[in-house]
Amino acid sequence: MWHRGVLVCGHGVASGSAADSPYPAGTIALQTPAFLAQGLDLSGYHPGTINLDFPGCRWELTQPDHCFPSLSWTDLHPPETFSFWRISLRRAPAEQPLKGLIYYPHPETKARHFQSPSRLELLAPYLPGLQPGDGLELEVDSTRLRLVPVLRLRARLLEFLKFRVLAAQEAFFAMELADCRAWLARQWPEAGALSDAEVQSTLDQARLLYTESRLLG
Repeated sequence: MWHRGVLVCGHGVASGSAADSPYPAGTIALQTPAFLAQGLDLSGYHPGTINLDFPGCRWELTQPDHCFPSLSWTDLHPPETFSFWRISLRRAPAEQPLKGLIYYPHPETKARHFQSPSRLELLAPYLPGLQPGDGLELEVDSTRLRLVPVLRLRARLLEFLKFRVLAAQEAFFAMELADCRAWLARQWPEAGALSDAEVQSTLDQARLLYTESRLLG
């Protein structure tokens, strides 16, 4: 499945281009020997990441092609866990795709420079002329890499809740979140793609918009 994203600026740490980076050579260059020792050769890829954003969405990544737990590659912070997925990348449908990798330092082991859940870091052969704002298309195995359209789903859920909240007012919100999710699973199964936090945030918004309490204060 192909998804179109937007090229954005990264932290400049992977390539070493950031002036304040503690890794002047870039983290990819420093990590490459450690990955090679574990069986993954990155020599065919540019030693920097392509940062591709999918606004309003969130990625769910499972079953990586490679996973390296507790990899020690620097003495500046504790070991990190890294996962990789094989992908294809192109600028336009008529262009010959390039093979690449999703590069995913696990946030729970990462010391700093965290990424938005809407953003992927990619490794690929050098692509000349890339500029922030350019569109790139990414081909993924949709059974293992799922793009969740969070903003669109939240908007649809808010509309679905409208008349139910208007009819029940505050009584609607007497349900615990788990009970509400069970009810939504029966009434509007699309909500199953949203996290607990995303559902709760939408419920809070519905309460603000649709109950009589919005007229107070």
